[in-house]
Formats: sequence, structure tokens, C-alpha cells
Amino acid sequence: MHYFEWLIGLRYTRAKRRNHFISFISLTSMLGIALGVAALIVVLSVMNGFQGELRHRILGVVSHVEISQFDGSLSDWRQLAGWAVGQPHVLAAAPYVSGQGLVAYDQAVEGVAVRGIDPAAENRVADIGRHMRAGSLSSLRGGSWNVVIGDELAHVLGVRVGDKITIITPQGQITPAGMIPRLKEFRVSGVFHMGLYEYDSGLVLIALPDAQVLFRTGDNVSGLRLKLDDLYQAPQVARQLSRQLHDVFYVRDWTASHSNFFRAVQMEKQVMFIILSLIVAVAAFNIVSTLVMVVTDKQADIAILRTLGASPASIQRIFMIQGALIGLIGTAMGLVAGVVIALNISVLVPAIEHTFGIHFLSSDVYQISELPSRLDWHDVWTIGLVSLVLSWLATLYPSWRAARIQPAEALRYE
Repeated sequence: MHYFEWLIGLRYTRAKRRNHFISFISLTSMLGIALGVAALIVVLSVMNGFQGELRHRILGVVSHVEISQFDGSLSDWRQLAGWAVGQPHVLAAAPYVSGQGLVAYDQAVEGVAVRGIDPAAENRVADIGRHMRAGSLSSLRGGSWNVVIGDELAHVLGVRVGDKITIITPQGQITPAGMIPRLKEFRVSGVFHMGLYEYDSGLVLIALPDAQVLFRTGDNVSGLRLKLDDLYQAPQVARQLSRQLHDVFYVRDWTASHSNFFRAVQMEKQVMFIILSLIVAVAAFNIVSTLVMVVTDKQADIAILRTLGASPASIQRIFMIQGALIGLIGTAMGLVAGVVIALNISVLVPAIEHTFGIHFLSSDVYQISELPSRLDWHDVWTIGLVSLVLSWLATLYPSWRAARIQPAEALRYE
């Protein structure tokens, strides 16, 4: 590519044209590209933030990997836990007993998931102990018949720490009057808040020995919960553990237990990328109209360049350079603006809320009341590349049309 092509292309980009309407459309295209790029970066960063926040909250309750048997009863779990902790990437293991039941207090009855845990081991694999509103997990001792519940469930039942509730399990017992469900009274010794309604309203924790008595599992447990050093390695670790256990045990990681949820979030992110890319595409293809008008306005210049020896390919490259520069400047402006906003959204959003007296995410309605943001540089470079490619594609037709101008025809009326 010759030096004069760059020189003329740059000159056409910054020159003061006779037709100010062309300059206006060029500026509009540039600002449109910048706006689209910035919007893409901010929206994807916010969606990354929401995804990370929800993942953090879910994994505060759900383990990275679970090992159980297909019949739901795991024997020799102590030996299995010792073996699992010795495997690569596995940091800790905790046993649990799970079952379904009803919680009753006064006239209120709610269906819940009952989980029996060892508090010391549970604190090594989950974060519930760090989200206690009242009491502590350490109150769950075998034989104490204490229970820790979520704050939403406590609100629905109208109970506080110290109150006694009744847990009803479907495992019935035979009496002369027939089969009746089992009932056991527990004292509320703690209340937790995980920020996810599913768990805050539907999960109750009791001591592991109490759960074994309540659900009649003997010394068996329902399974083991494992914590890994890297949660993103969970699918690979789960497959490796399953192979080593010869598929005798059921091994499941957190991506499988909540696959529909995270797949939906990922699909939403991809759809938002496509939709917002259309903003960039519309702005980029405004370059077509800009360059078409520039070509019409510069026909005499093109003819003179051709008579001086410029080839059609050189003429084409001149206008491709001009259009690409519009896209490059717009993309650079959008990248800078988008990154700055995404990195400072935790400051900008509260400032906007305070100025206008509004609240975007009310804590009474939404589980996440603050707008999270996590900038992913891979997304930034992908957005920038897509914007540049669209801008370059928009230059092809106008530059090809400029290259086809015949000098004699263009200078006939000059």
C-alpha cells in the first residue's frame, strides 16, 4: 500500500468539506459506533456481575461436587471422605442427610428440604455459617434437636430464635390407628440469609445425628459434599472421580445440578450480545452512506488522481482507509467509555439514584439490590474486533464504486 493512499485517506477524513451534511453523517456514524460498543461492554459486564453474584450465592449452599449412591444411602462414608480429600483439587468433604418434610408452627405449615449436617465439616465446604442473621451453626449438636432456618421461612412462620417448631416427615410409623407421619419438635437456634429465596424459604438445617434418627438412616448418610480449589474445574474433577469409583457412585457437580439456570443466563448473555451488536452494525453501515456521498462529492478529485497515474485499486484503498478510520475512532471511543463505565458502575449507579431519588433494584423486590459489574477483557476485545470488522465491511461497496469512476465521465462537466 502506497504512502499517498494513507495521506489522501487521512486528508479526506479530517478535511472541511463543502457539504457539511456529509460531515454530520460521518460524525453520527462515529458516535453511533462508540455508543454501541460502550453499551455492549457495560451490559455484558453487568450480566457477568449478576452471573458471578448468583454463582457465589448458590455455591454458598450447594457444594462444588456431590458423591452419593443411586439408592440415596451411602455407607462407609468416612472411608470415602478420606479418599476423596486425597484426590487432586479436593480441599474438604462433608457428609449430609437430606429429606423432605413439612414445618409447622401455630397455624402455619410450609414444605421444606431438611438437611442434616456436621457443622464443623459443613463450614469447610459451604458459606452458610458466614451468613447467619442470628445464632450459629455450632448450635446443631447431636441430641440437641436444634434447627437453623432461613430468614424468609422464619418470617412466613412468624418464629424467632428460641421458638419451637414441628418437623413432619413422610416416613410414617404404623400404629393401631394405621399409618401416621412422624413428628418431631425442634428448637430454632439460628437464622441464616443467603440472598436466594429458594434456600432462605425452603431449607432447614439440623444436626447430622438428629437427621439420621429422624429419617431412620442408621449410620448411613445421603452423600458427601466436596469443596474444590477451583470451582470451574468441577466438571472435570467430577468425571475423574466417577471413573476412579468405577461408576458405582453417583457423582454430580454444581454445573449439572443448576445447569438449566446457568445455561439460561449464558443464552441470555449471547442474545444480548447479538441484539446490541445490531446497534454497532447500524452505525457502521451509516459509513456506507457517508462514503457514497463523499465519492459523489470527490468525483473530480478521483478523476485527477486517475489521470496522474493512480490505479483503481489505489482509489479503492483511499476510501477504505477513510471509512476504516471512522470505525477505528468510533470503536476506540466506545472501548474507553465502556471500560470506564463498567469499572465505575458501583459508583455511578448510586450517584444517579441519589440525584434523581430513584432505586433501580429495590431490596423488597429483587434478591440482588446492587448493580454488580465484572469486566471481562475477552469480551472487550471481541466487541472491538466485531466493530472493526463491521466498519471495514461497510467500506467495500463505496470504495469499489469509487474505483469504477471513469476520469473522462467525471471531468466532462467540470
